[in-house]
Amino acid sequence: MKAMLMTAAGDPDVLQLREIALPELPSPHHLCVKLVAAGVNPLDTKLRAKPAYYPDRLPAILGCDGAGIIAAIGSEVTRFKVGDAVFFCNGGIGDEPGNYAEYTTLHEEYAAPAPASIPLQDAAALPLVCMTAWEALFERAHLQAGETILIHAAAGGVGHIALQLAHHHGARIAATVSDLRKSGLTHALGAEKLINYREQDFVQATLDWTGGQGADVVLDTVGGETFLRSLNAARVGGKIVSLLATPLGAAEVQRARLRNLSLCYELILTPQVLKLHEARIRQRKILEQCSQLIEAKALGVLVTHRFSLEQAAAAHRLTEAGGMTGKIILTMP
Repeated sequence: MKAMLMTAAGDPDVLQLREIALPELPSPHHLCVKLVAAGVNPLDTKLRAKPAYYPDRLPAILGCDGAGIIAAIGSEVTRFKVGDAVFFCNGGIGDEPGNYAEYTTLHEEYAAPAPASIPLQDAAALPLVCMTAWEALFERAHLQAGETILIHAAAGGVGHIALQLAHHHGARIAATVSDLRKSGLTHALGAEKLINYREQDFVQATLDWTGGQGADVVLDTVGGETFLRSLNAARVGGKIVSLLATPLGAAEVQRARLRNLSLCYELILTPQVLKLHEARIRQRKILEQCSQLIEAKALGVLVTHRFSLEQAAAAHRLTEAGGMTGKIILTMP
């Protein structure tokens, strides 16, 4: 089969298309999936530049997100049959094959039936961002109906999914965006307050929107200075959830303490890295709930760029350029 291999740590050119053997089923509970597409996430580019989890296991196949048709099943598989369409977040961090390939394998408990109302290729764009947004909003921040939330980069991959989930949950949403096109998109998805961070101070805009109180919840998908400034955009006693490592120094910790802020982190890979089987089943159930929302027309995914598997390096360059709207996928031959 064809696979895009990360041959070394480095720039996108380390991604090389190779012909490799079809994967064997690692256990009687595994599936072999013929992939139709793989999602491309900023995580993939970071692991390509610096393979943090398994640096000694190169070459590796990147790509946590995948969707496809089950081609073979282990003797003890009970949840699926050959021919079923599935989507999932699995592999791609070096411990087992990812999804930049024509075929992959995964445990049956980590796959979810693909939503029938969208193209199967588009389903590959969903798993990581859906699970991340869901856990950040409902398991870290415990977002409630009627609460205010500031979502940074709300037109991006995680951002546009989090926006829809928060809106469906009955929250009031402020969204930071960089241009009018993204303002239109986020407003259509349910944002009440639109903040062009290139032209406005998002802290002051959030305070004005909330009558000087600050947002109940801030979802930080950007990190760095945006995270630090968000300490002043959350209300006293509010919650900030970040998807990234944060530059907290003593002064920032003291500011957060003074304001009684709850600082939370969301890393969707934790169950995979730490081999937490039950936690991974719980994440699969998140995908199933998101699939129900998709079928009910309450959630959708915006796929803005489609590259062939051979164009993985170009997809990585576009991702690293930043400012993305929606999601990128790689389509298989």
